Amino acid sequence: MRFTKITITLLGLALCTSLSLAQEPGQDQPDSAPAAQSAPPPPQRRPPDPARQARRLGRQLGLSADQVSQIEPVLASRQTRLENVRTDPTLTPQQRRASVRRIMRSSNRKIEAVMTDSQKQQYQQMLQQRRQARRQRMEQQQAPPQGAPEQQQAPPPQAQ
Repeated sequence: MRFTKITITLLGLALCTSLSLAQEPGQDQPDSAPAAQSAPPPPQRRPPDPARQARRLGRQLGLSADQVSQIEPVLASRQTRLENVRTDPTLTPQQRRASVRRIMRSSNRKIEAVMTDSQKQQYQQMLQQRRQARRQRMEQQQAPPQGAPEQQQAPPPQAQ
């Protein structure tokens, strides 16, 4: 019985030693920091499908099949133009934002041109809700994590 305990202990020690030696030189040990502190990379988003977007708008706003078919090419054009802006390396962030806003305003005007007055009103409410949700997400991302120590400023030096 005692021999079995010693054998198991030695085998465990040998296994641990061999695993640590098998690690490549220069490879660091994993951090003992909790995984919650290191944020995972953001998920890759696929581009929206204009046909799906048009159908969803049709359901949400009660659009006719004809209206949906008129909106779909507007959404497809918007998607292409936005992708061109996003991938243009010559634009500064401010220019990129301004271009995106222009594209969105233009496409929204074209979409609204197909709608009735009540559908336009619903669409405007939908867009406003999306803007508010986006603002809230941005505020949450910029806020310090809960439980994080607040940064304290050093007191100003006192004149002597």
